[in-house]
Amino acid sequence: MAVILDGKKLRDKILEELQKKVSKFEVKPSLAVILAGENPASQIYVNNKQKMAERIGITSQIIRFPQNVSEAELLDKIEELNNDKSVNAILVQLPLPEQISKDKVINKINPAKDVDGFTPYNFGKLFSGETPNVYPCTPKGILLLLDEYKIDLSGKHAVVIGRSNIVGRPVAQMLLDRNATVTMCHSYTKNLSQITKTADIIISAVGKNIIKGEMLKSGCVVVDVGIFKDETGKTRGDVDFESSSKIASYISPVPGGVGPMTITSLMLNTVELFEKSL
Repeated sequence: MAVILDGKKLRDKILEELQKKVSKFEVKPSLAVILAGENPASQIYVNNKQKMAERIGITSQIIRFPQNVSEAELLDKIEELNNDKSVNAILVQLPLPEQISKDKVINKINPAKDVDGFTPYNFGKLFSGETPNVYPCTPKGILLLLDEYKIDLSGKHAVVIGRSNIVGRPVAQMLLDRNATVTMCHSYTKNLSQITKTADIIISAVGKNIIKGEMLKSGCVVVDVGIFKDETGKTRGDVDFESSSKIASYISPVPGGVGPMTITSLMLNTVELFEKSL
């Protein structure tokens, strides 16, 4: 049976260290979260982020806007936060209401306060091989998890499934920077199982149950980023855990694997941006 990549355990370890670090700061790091609309999942995420920040000692504020907020009003608020010296990290919770351009909103955030690492400046730094102000939260969390279990990436064949700007593209680049050989797969990839059978490491971020045990190479490492509710209401990931955990050497569960590491990385990024602003 595979060793479980336990995101909760690592989260608790990192947060304890972070709490000690923040307790020594005279001025506390400050995170501003913008939430537009009534998306129930977003409401839960944002509340969890605020609780986590309070637990560590980070000052946080949630700025809520109604579903019908105008793009101009949202952009004005970001500009105000950009100029507010007491705020050192800004997060805009996605998805945004349909009348608002996600690109315009992200582009408006000052890259020095871009806690998600999504602005073109930070993304460009990442993809040009330079160091961005911070790395995107989920990819950063994945690499922290792999490092915690001393999984060597150098020279390994990593297959990334999913090409979003939130997970797939940045994690592929970060793996390349760690000397892995990376294959990108997505919804148009043909013969997916032929590719996954050659992988030393699989990172799947699709949101559909697509990986079965017979698609894996014996002893590979499986990181499941997908999370969704199936028709019975059960929380599932991209990977069939039962069959895959018999083949893989390491596997991340859903929930309890990558999810806790994403929010942990957000807290790490907030503190990093704070330290850079001093």
